[in-house]
Amino acid sequence: MNGLLVGRSAELAGLVRVLAAAGDGVAGVALVGGDAGIGKTRLITELAAEARERGFNVLVGQCAELGDALPYLPLADALRGAEPAVREAAAAHPMLGQLLPGTESAPSTGLTQQRLFGSLLGLLADVQPVLFVIEDLHWADRSTRDLLVFLSRMVQSERVCVVGTYRTDDLHRRHPLRSVLAELKRLPTVMSVELGPLHPGEMSDYVATLGEVDAQGLGLIVSRADGNPFYAEELFAAMAEGDSLPDGLASLLMSRVEVLSEAGQRVLRAAAVAGRRVEDELLREVAGLPLAEFEEAVREIVSRGLLKVRGHGYAFRHALLQEAVYTDLLPGERTRLHAAFARLLTSPAELAHHYLAGHDLAGALAASAEAGRQAERVGAPAEAHSHYDRALGLWDRVDDAERLAGESRVELAFRSAVMAADSGDKHRAVVQLRVLPQTSEVSERLAYYLYEADDPAGAIAAAERAVESAGDQATLARAMATHARTLLWSPRHQEVEALATRALETARAAGARDAEVGAMLTLATFVELRGDLHRAHELVDAAMSEPTGDLAMDLRARFHHARIHYEQGLLAHAAEVADDGIRMAAETGLKWSTYGTDLRFLRFLIHYVAGEWDQAEAVASGFGARVGTVPEAILSSFALFIEVARGLPAVESRLSWLRPFWSDPLASYMSRGLAAEHALWHGDPATALDHVRAVLAGQMDGESGNVRMAAIGLWALAELGTTEGADEFRALARLAVEAGPTGDGGHLGPEGQAWALRVEAEWHRVHGRLDVAAWRRVVEAFDFGFVYEAARARWRLAEALLAAGERDAAQTEWELAREAAGKLRAAPLENALLDFGRRARFGGTGGIGGPGGHGDGGLTAREVEVLRLVAEGLTNREIAERLFIAQKTVSVHVSNILGKLDVSTRTQAAAAARRLGLLV
Repeated sequence: MNGLLVGRSAELAGLVRVLAAAGDGVAGVALVGGDAGIGKTRLITELAAEARERGFNVLVGQCAELGDALPYLPLADALRGAEPAVREAAAAHPMLGQLLPGTESAPSTGLTQQRLFGSLLGLLADVQPVLFVIEDLHWADRSTRDLLVFLSRMVQSERVCVVGTYRTDDLHRRHPLRSVLAELKRLPTVMSVELGPLHPGEMSDYVATLGEVDAQGLGLIVSRADGNPFYAEELFAAMAEGDSLPDGLASLLMSRVEVLSEAGQRVLRAAAVAGRRVEDELLREVAGLPLAEFEEAVREIVSRGLLKVRGHGYAFRHALLQEAVYTDLLPGERTRLHAAFARLLTSPAELAHHYLAGHDLAGALAASAEAGRQAERVGAPAEAHSHYDRALGLWDRVDDAERLAGESRVELAFRSAVMAADSGDKHRAVVQLRVLPQTSEVSERLAYYLYEADDPAGAIAAAERAVESAGDQATLARAMATHARTLLWSPRHQEVEALATRALETARAAGARDAEVGAMLTLATFVELRGDLHRAHELVDAAMSEPTGDLAMDLRARFHHARIHYEQGLLAHAAEVADDGIRMAAETGLKWSTYGTDLRFLRFLIHYVAGEWDQAEAVASGFGARVGTVPEAILSSFALFIEVARGLPAVESRLSWLRPFWSDPLASYMSRGLAAEHALWHGDPATALDHVRAVLAGQMDGESGNVRMAAIGLWALAELGTTEGADEFRALARLAVEAGPTGDGGHLGPEGQAWALRVEAEWHRVHGRLDVAAWRRVVEAFDFGFVYEAARARWRLAEALLAAGERDAAQTEWELAREAAGKLRAAPLENALLDFGRRARFGGTGGIGGPGGHGDGGLTAREVEVLRLVAEGLTNREIAERLFIAQKTVSVHVSNILGKLDVSTRTQAAAAARRLGLLV
């Protein structure tokens, strides 16, 4: 029975709004929850029909009650049931193609889950607009839950709508979906819909759509159904068949089963053990009936609406019916049926489920071990870990376990730990590895995970054990490469070069390419920090010369190669290598992996520095503003470079999303540093100074980023007209230049050296000295190719030249800066240059000062703006409101104005402004 949709117009309208927004390019996610039988599937069916009418491709997948046995089941289900064009597009993505029937799993080359997630994003982009529905999330495997979180965070500007349904009555306190729902419902892209019981009037209308029923029967159904449409359907069906109406839904469902023939009940009980769906041939084998009797039994079941024909098999009309029949089975009957399925199935994950339920522990152990290996191949590390742990739990209860598992207990436990780490549970991996015999392989992985978990002392100790216990050259090479990595940022960093060199030689002799590249990249970073850039380039070139078989390592090599070129100002070379890495990431589905993302933001920076701002803005458009995690916040922060410099309206909104993540040092450095520049462009140096000081409080002494922060801080002090804190800012910058993070010297590249020179020039500006030579050095330093910063430095050079009486030279620099700012469409800089040009009376700007540009009384552009409002008679509070700045900042500006004009009252300041022609 499929009654009309009744009483859900508001919920459907909300879902259609999300769908429509997705059609317009604003991706959205909807979570639909409610008790079993409340109408979730009916509502989604209506939404899917609406989506098809709007031209959407519709993918619908269903989770099954097999726990974590079958990874990505709803995704595979959705792809199998998709339109031919979508299936063809999926087959073009190898990681997705292996989920389709008849496709073998490809051997792993690393980052398998990230590749699969990236491939799905690619597919959704290929077939958009698309509605992707995942039903019964309460049964979802861990990898499917991770996939839902990934999609909810990553889809922003795509024409994609993702909908998930779940049972609220199944979510006990420790249910794994509860934390996922709590996380997702905090995201701005996610809408939550809770379906409650239908009201009595709505229930009456709904029952009326099912067929003829008298008033007494209608009243009985409405009162007994308690607002649940499925319960109402079952009551209606029982009443129509003349059955009595027992208490409780389970009893009601079984009363409808018990009217079947003995053969029909036998087939239905077998189907219940299979789960929500079952293939025809498999069901016939397990039922054990002659073909004619089996077909007659199935026809009877289908005619009574208990099973529906689905493809080449059958599905229960509702999961509640399957659960009721399964629960009613006798223990021995249930065991025998599970064993029967186990004899016929070939999928290791399903075999493990049925063997375990059938109490065949040996079969369960063998199938679980193989299911884990299969889950590894399809990129489901959480499920692989679960299967391996299940096999390990059975180990002592089974004879000849090592033969059944195909490997030793230690090897299986090691696999389990690695899969735990790959699924993001580094703590679990460390716990498992610590209880294993500390072989070199175990200690090396332990060191690697402890290093990533920010336990450098533990990582170094484990790496040393790995080196000491290595039994062959390849294992020794990997152990030494990891040991060198753990020492890189430690007080023992001086040992890195010798250790990495040994690792490199050992890896080459043993043919261990992965260890060789790992050692090369660590050594390249070390020599780069020491200032040996030629050798760093050679090492990274060699690391990229041939593939390692490990995609993560190959992408890491390309990122570092591009980064070193970029940091040395070799922008064309950096762009070429970054583009190669981005292509590799896209082709392998790793666009959103760690190094895939790093390569894209590096490519953005190359565009930005080179003055290719339209391309930079296009790349930045993919850095979503609506962030929910620290990595997302860091990536989003990069977009502020172009948004702040162009004065785009998106800045304030992006900053509002980033503000909650300012406790993270890198997120704070990126976003608050640019928030400081934004405040300065808007005449609020006090706020800018607050941002700079907050960033520096979270930075380590000697960090290269401190140089840029110090320069911005000094800019703010100059605008405020105070020298307080200027020496501290310069000292922080000089420490980074002279000592660096390790104390061995900063070895800054061209950009870092340019910022260091700007710090010195800004320090002099704070003290009232516009030093022409200092600003000329800044311009020359940024002229390695940093178009925007060179233009900003020319602005200050023009100011210094004008103050020194070199008017023609000042106008030349000003014109060069204006030309660059115009090409970049750097609106805040353009405005500042025009204001300066007017005050200086440069040609065509309609200046406001006297000859030589000194008629402004030495006031800054913002101070002139404040003075004009003072002359109008506005109070500090009114000026703050007019200019959208803090009242404290206005007070500082007014004090500076009085001092520079050598007056003591606001009235005298206004008179001086008229005398100087500043109010024209």
